[in-house]
Amino acid sequence: MFKILQSRLKSSLLALLLITLSLAISTLGWTPDSRAALPAGNAITDGQALLRYALPIDNKPVRQLQASLEDISTQLRANRRWGAVSSDLSKASRILSNPAKILASIPEERQSKATTLIDELKSGVSSLQELTKSKDKEQILQQRAKLLSLVGELEQSMVKAFPFEVPAEYSNLPQLKGRATVEIKTNKGDITVVVDGYSAPVTAGNFVDLVQRGFYNGLEFTRSEESYVLQTGDPPGKEVGFIDPKTGKYRAIPLEILAEKDKAPTYGITLEDAGRYLDMPVLPFSAFGAIAMARPETEVNGGSSQVFFFLFEPELTPAGRNLLDGRYAVFGYVTEGKEVLDKLKAGDKIESAQVIQGAENLVQPQTA
Repeated sequence: MFKILQSRLKSSLLALLLITLSLAISTLGWTPDSRAALPAGNAITDGQALLRYALPIDNKPVRQLQASLEDISTQLRANRRWGAVSSDLSKASRILSNPAKILASIPEERQSKATTLIDELKSGVSSLQELTKSKDKEQILQQRAKLLSLVGELEQSMVKAFPFEVPAEYSNLPQLKGRATVEIKTNKGDITVVVDGYSAPVTAGNFVDLVQRGFYNGLEFTRSEESYVLQTGDPPGKEVGFIDPKTGKYRAIPLEILAEKDKAPTYGITLEDAGRYLDMPVLPFSAFGAIAMARPETEVNGGSSQVFFFLFEPELTPAGRNLLDGRYAVFGYVTEGKEVLDKLKAGDKIESAQVIQGAENLVQPQTA
């Protein structure tokens, strides 16, 4: 049975300090032990924010707008710095007062909808500025979340075309040319996952294809490590992955990682083995609920159907880096139902999984 990196995290303060220095993790049938560099900086620990930043767009004002609204949460955690929150909102208001710079990146046929979104954002920011006077933290965070959802819609409208060509050698595999939302019903509750084909089209495409086939329905979670990982996707019987009924063969999925500033993913090699020790994936393991492809220890291209959810509290790790980044392919994040992940244990089951949005973005291999 597939296994991923086994954690030896300890509960003591001393161990926690050691974690923040080196994240010492031993292996059991997966990748060799190593020590990755841990660059400074504040990691983004929210999956929805990471998905927004991962969109293949280039519009500075909308990114500044997003960053201003994202920062509100940081300021509220830091002893409720209301002056900084007001400053963030003032910056957002200034950006929205010049919508032409935002609309410049949006295709003509989407301009009307984008204008409506900008008007909603203007009104929402104004309301949030009034709300800050009450210093009601929960209400402010709820309103902020609604505004960021609108920003996400605005940013999505800027995507004009799929940003790169997948290598021809993987044309025999399903590809997700965009994003899809998957609802997973378990015996402990429901989970919603957004998978990102812009960053991992082959890995995400494989997952969405298997969901549509009903492959995960009834499967058990086979591994659960508190505050680390939750794994599923191992079918009954001797097989450890998906056997394609058309070929009768194991469907192997290549390691696929899009690094920051790259125009297309790297395939078939870890970033570490490629000598890119400090490069960060666009979809990192810095958010609770990241979903990634599991694989055998020595076969970077040996993944198939087994996936795992990352359950580690990212704020306990050195900012922006851990030893899974660049070794395993994240292809999405849990956006709803994170609390369910903590309830699930080995032996619990996926009752059903279905694509509820974005199925049209799945491109099946062309038959000869």
